[in-house]
Amino acid sequence: MSEAAAPASDVPPFRYTAALADEIERRWQDTWAREGTFHAPNPTGPLADPQHPRSGAEKLYVLDMFPYPSGAGLHVGHPLGYIGTDCFARYQRMAGRNVLHAMGFDAFGLPAEQYAVQTGTHPRTTTEANIERYKAQLRRLGLAHDERRSVATIDTDFYRWTQWIFLQVFNSWYDTDARKARPVAELIAEFEGGTRPTPDGRPWAELTVAERRAIVDDHRLAYVSQAPVNWCPGLGTVLANEEVTADGRSERGNFPVFKRNLKQWMMRITAYGDRLLDDLDTLDWPEPIKLMQRNWIGRSTGAHIDFPTAAGPVRVFTTRPDTVFGATYMVLAPEHELVDVLVPAAWPEGTKDAWTGGHASPRAAVEAYRKAAAAKTDMERQADTKEKTGVFVGGYATNPVTGGQIPIFIADYVLAGYGTGAIMAVPAQDERDWAFAEVFDLPIVRTVQPADGFDGKAYTGDGPAINSAAPERGLDLNGLGVAEAKARIIEWLEANGHGAGAVTYRLRDWLFSRQRYWGEPFPIVYDETGAAIALPESMLPVELPEVDDFSPKTFDADDADSNPETPLSRRRDWVEVELDLGDGPKRYTRETNVMPQWAGSCWYELRYLDPTNAERFVDVENERYWTGPRGEGDCGGTDLYVGGAEHAVLHLLYARFWHKVLYDLGHVSSFEPFRKLFNQGYIQAYAYTDARGAYVPAEEVTERDGGFYLGDTAVNREYGKMGKSLKNVVTPDEMCAAYGADTFRVYEMSMGPLEVSRPWETRAVVGSYRFLQRVWRAVVDEQTGALRVTDAPADEVTRRLLHKVVDGVRGDMEAIRFNTAIAKLIELTNAITRLSQTPREVAEPLVLMLAPFAPHVAEELWRRLGHDTSLTYADFPTADPALLVAETVTYPVQVNGKVRGRVEVATDAAEDDVRAAALEAVAGALAGKEPRKVIVVKGRMVSVVA
Repeated sequence: MSEAAAPASDVPPFRYTAALADEIERRWQDTWAREGTFHAPNPTGPLADPQHPRSGAEKLYVLDMFPYPSGAGLHVGHPLGYIGTDCFARYQRMAGRNVLHAMGFDAFGLPAEQYAVQTGTHPRTTTEANIERYKAQLRRLGLAHDERRSVATIDTDFYRWTQWIFLQVFNSWYDTDARKARPVAELIAEFEGGTRPTPDGRPWAELTVAERRAIVDDHRLAYVSQAPVNWCPGLGTVLANEEVTADGRSERGNFPVFKRNLKQWMMRITAYGDRLLDDLDTLDWPEPIKLMQRNWIGRSTGAHIDFPTAAGPVRVFTTRPDTVFGATYMVLAPEHELVDVLVPAAWPEGTKDAWTGGHASPRAAVEAYRKAAAAKTDMERQADTKEKTGVFVGGYATNPVTGGQIPIFIADYVLAGYGTGAIMAVPAQDERDWAFAEVFDLPIVRTVQPADGFDGKAYTGDGPAINSAAPERGLDLNGLGVAEAKARIIEWLEANGHGAGAVTYRLRDWLFSRQRYWGEPFPIVYDETGAAIALPESMLPVELPEVDDFSPKTFDADDADSNPETPLSRRRDWVEVELDLGDGPKRYTRETNVMPQWAGSCWYELRYLDPTNAERFVDVENERYWTGPRGEGDCGGTDLYVGGAEHAVLHLLYARFWHKVLYDLGHVSSFEPFRKLFNQGYIQAYAYTDARGAYVPAEEVTERDGGFYLGDTAVNREYGKMGKSLKNVVTPDEMCAAYGADTFRVYEMSMGPLEVSRPWETRAVVGSYRFLQRVWRAVVDEQTGALRVTDAPADEVTRRLLHKVVDGVRGDMEAIRFNTAIAKLIELTNAITRLSQTPREVAEPLVLMLAPFAPHVAEELWRRLGHDTSLTYADFPTADPALLVAETVTYPVQVNGKVRGRVEVATDAAEDDVRAAALEAVAGALAGKEPRKVIVVKGRMVSVVA
């Protein structure tokens, strides 16, 4: 029977038990809340407090990736990072810093809406109930948050500012010369003043209102586009590329995703591609996260090349323009806009049977192929192992360097949403093109000399150019290396009007519409011409109306042709509205899509700084104090951001983009939102299945005779994530009830490095429980409740150990090495348990060092030690450097490479004294032999060669 479960009659009256821990923890949580212990003072505004013990101190902003409040509540894996940041923030307060640490909720999103569709319960009702449950669970863990700063993205006074930020993006354009966003009003002024020419050269004054609006809208950072999008009928909405899994399904719900042409709001994140890449170098982030962002942005340098056709030029982008002589055919995406124009009424003379797909006409072949391609996901279309398919469109293009006619195909491995939706196919230098050329009997021309001994098909390596000369056109690449050949062909393309050097990105513009109900409404209306009009700031927030039906009208998870109808579109009294936008009352139509869940999480860290401000999304002085740059070249932002690596692309990339727009427009002083990023690991757990493969309750499984059993039935054990479906969930509520929150905190922080995933083992929690009991016993007599503390000085050994531990714990806390800090505290605690009384000079530092990890019991012991104020702002112990210097050092003594003895000498002993002591220690091993050589490695070892 564990101590936690021992009968009350067997427990000393003042022992630290789960029941006592519960009483202490709830009492101190009430005290902290009542006294506002963790309130962080702002420099200005209603949250300023000149009397605060840290007012004017060096600041530190610690941030967690805020949670989505699901109905399932927390399991023990969720708070790992939250406890870690809490320990770090508590230590930093004690180290003298003014620490801002708050918690909010990312509360819009599909789960609550899907639940609403199923049950009819309003998403706000379930979401707010879930938030209250999360708050109670987080409070029970003793997390030291400034509760005044808590926000939820569904609060109207929060999403008012989300809508305001959207308007900043909508009313801005990206000036490529200045490399920054500027207000659209300045763009219009340049057109009006003639300093910026219109696209067709006509004066601005001669353009119609509609023509001017179209030009401006083409520049906006937020714009409406009719483009191929990821349509997910199963969720009833479109998805951003980042929300589609590698196998072409929705990240949430695992529904199939199809390409559809739909009218959607987009964010021009691609304009920031270079800055998003280059500024990664200013961030203190894990390298794997930076690499994922670099790969996702995918900057490529090459050239655009125009291939003339009967329907006009087809533009391609290639990173290898030097291989254009080997382009023997072209491939367009089935959705490419020129396909319909290129298709003739009949197959041209000489068309090969393999090119037709078995169809009598090009039109029939193209329509059949398009239908088949539309049913596939992007991942299926681009799979390297997929059999290469396609059809000839019946038209030809001209290779600009050879003048030869090359056939044009459509094939599903080319995507309309990537690059230009067209490629020049060079089979000799590309494996997929080679495979396609073999299937369709197309020419293959090598333009790069393969390395000696190469006997494969496509050659993708470097080498001198071959078969790459057109003397009549003044072009000869033969013999040039790749870099020189690239430069030469780009120069020729630009000089002859066939293309230009270019940089492209894998990154696509951010698809920002969702055909749902539970999201932020757009602050946009449409006039009678269909033009998008921004609402003035005075009309914010645009609040979500009540609706009777939360579901999209079409909800067929497997039907790519199903059409979205948003819930908001059915509230006609809300959609059709009369407004005066400055030119008299007029009828307008509201936008009926909503923003994606990512919108609120793009900026929430800024609202924590000034959550009660009704005039600005954040006060300038408060923003500069908490997140401003530390000096020239510093990016600014939060000092520590902790969260999961799964947000490497989605949230972190989007938040960086929005922050840079706000920086360009002068609304924030930092050009990055998160200076330092730390990815915590995951807590995983064993799950168990029976012979049918069904999961069984993990807590009912026992281990015996090397196997695992549910009762008398053998079950299989597997290792992975924790979740309800696997029946292996352990909640922090259970742990707090059985051992107390402090034990749970200490266990999670001691399991291993915070950044490393680790298995949960409930039975191991008792080790942390017993550690806290030993700390308690070192201060409190379990029988009488009196102090076991003496004012007499500690002995020299104990004092030196104390200062060694203080020094080590300080270093561990700064470096977020919580597991090793706890190990040092355990070492110190074990050392003082042998003493009849604990010296106060050891007890007080021990309690202070324990406080970040087990704050409730530490507060209780601090109070019992005679202090009448919270230890939250007490000074963290500092080591005496003089006591860190060891008085003696132990040398292992080797004889002929084997350790034969050890000798302890003074740290400042002369080398001759060390040598003499060492020889005396191994005299028996030498057996009277005279040593040939004695080597003393100062402070480390002595080696004797006999």
